[in-house]
Amino acid sequence: MKPEERQEKILRRLRALQKEWRVEEIARSLNVSPLTIRRDLDVLEQNGSILRTHGGCVYAGRMAMDSAYHQKVGHNFDLKEAIGMEAAREIHAGDAVFITDGSTCCHLASHLDENMKIHVYTNSLAMVPEILRAPNARLYIIGGEYHRELFCLGGSHLQTAMEKLTFDIVFLGTDAIDKAGICKVHDPETARLTKIMMSKGKRKILLADHTKLNESAHVAYASISDFDLWITTKGLPVSIKKKFSKLAAIREVRP
Repeated sequence: MKPEERQEKILRRLRALQKEWRVEEIARSLNVSPLTIRRDLDVLEQNGSILRTHGGCVYAGRMAMDSAYHQKVGHNFDLKEAIGMEAAREIHAGDAVFITDGSTCCHLASHLDENMKIHVYTNSLAMVPEILRAPNARLYIIGGEYHRELFCLGGSHLQTAMEKLTFDIVFLGTDAIDKAGICKVHDPETARLTKIMMSKGKRKILLADHTKLNESAHVAYASISDFDLWITTKGLPVSIKKKFSKLAAIREVRP
């Protein structure tokens, strides 16, 4: 990996995590020496992209926050980033897409084609800086009640706004997938909103890594069969993959 590519990868993760990243952790993640990472951080500090800390760094674009949202974004970071990169390839020039506020969807926002003219709708305020990095993307923020811990908008106002819109592609996540292929979230309000979001897409794409099969949630909002495509990561049990492949197209990616 070239130094410029490695430095951009460091920045992407810092922007997503919004918290300190230690030199030793960066070195392990990128499989290089701590000395190499310190040189990368010197470059990033000189151009104003990061702030150095004792033993690490934080992103200079905004104050680092140890929030529930950024903890979710950082969990299984490499898996989610691989899914986000693959999902971005589904978008074509002129498309109107909706990206929901999920932590995996955040990685899609980070990998939008900078040269492609598209219309991007979202209820996530945390994704705004990432989407704005694609200068040809027209950004529309769909309003509602502000959820402080998740940096997103929701509630009845968002439901009303969504009912007036349609999209070429809707990108959605999930908190868990059970063995019957049912996608679940943790609360009824999220389930109601997600159902409305799904109904507005000509194509519906699920972004969820394979570990979601081991998670638990209680409120169902859809089945795998309701999606046109599920982008996930390598690691699905063979029996589950065979079963779910009869319900929807599945594309596995490697981190």
